[in-house]
Amino acid sequence: MRTKILIAVNDKTYTNHLTEYLTENYSDIIEADVINEPSCLTEQIETFRYDVVLIDESFIDEITQDCAKLIILLWSEQSNIDNHKGYKQIHKHQKISKIISEIFEQYSKVSIGIPNINRKIANITAVWSPAGGVGKTTVAYLYASKKAKDNKKVMYLNLESFSTVPVFFKDKGKSISDVFEMLNSETGDIKMLIQSLCSTKNGITYLNPPNNYDDLCVLSAENIYELVLVCSEITEELIVDLSCECDTRTRQIFALASEILLVTEASETAKTKLSQFITQNNVFENIKDRTTIVTNKGAIIDESYTEKQINLPLVQSTDAITVCKTLLSLDVVEM
Repeated sequence: MRTKILIAVNDKTYTNHLTEYLTENYSDIIEADVINEPSCLTEQIETFRYDVVLIDESFIDEITQDCAKLIILLWSEQSNIDNHKGYKQIHKHQKISKIISEIFEQYSKVSIGIPNINRKIANITAVWSPAGGVGKTTVAYLYASKKAKDNKKVMYLNLESFSTVPVFFKDKGKSISDVFEMLNSETGDIKMLIQSLCSTKNGITYLNPPNNYDDLCVLSAENIYELVLVCSEITEELIVDLSCECDTRTRQIFALASEILLVTEASETAKTKLSQFITQNNVFENIKDRTTIVTNKGAIIDESYTEKQINLPLVQSTDAITVCKTLLSLDVVEM
């Protein structure tokens, strides 16, 4: 079901740019109507029902509070508004993508998502290791980059206790903490909120890290399960980067994943922990058919663990992005 938006702005050039952008990028989730004359507003809102009405100052005296779930006022430094009537406000002159993102974010807080029993689920790949420091996140980013290079719609979701998102994605945006808060409260439209907070770089969509460590810790296994499902609805390939714990939340994601990349490297610590996980934990038996072991940094492991292995050579660099670029150029990721 698409969100119905009425754009009531007394500037045809502005509305033309806005609707053109919506048509090119959001026609699958937004249905927009436009009016440029305040005299047409009353008839329009009496004839059609809207989820969101976007107005400028020329329409503020014509609008009524009950005409939509959300009314947003576009303002600028030139606006002459004594009373904005308590409407949510968005700055008019900024990137259109930012305006749309703010609309989604505001609407997600007043809307209740409709459960979708026929969810379109992306291909979910969980990237995990029982040991830290093995290059797990580098492998996750490498895999996401490979899928983006193959013209797939890719999303990277970092669920590590301490996020490494800033290592690969330097641009700062709004935090995923808002998503955690909504999941915990069980209110609002989580899918729309996620869409409003997403950033994209090098063909990979991602969410920025939490404001602090505790934000992720309060989520239940059910919250994490729902988060992964919702993210999988807005992409084709979802890569989930996990912490090293093998707890209930990790096992929930293993259950959802169509493929699991189990990462290790040459250190005795990594080899010992991998061996313990494979030989002493019944979780591995349940996921073995969907698991590929990725031996990073030139590591060699027991071939009896699984038939599916990918061997990544050692790249002499401490910069994770340089390592990924080098491995991509070698085309060693055949996944």
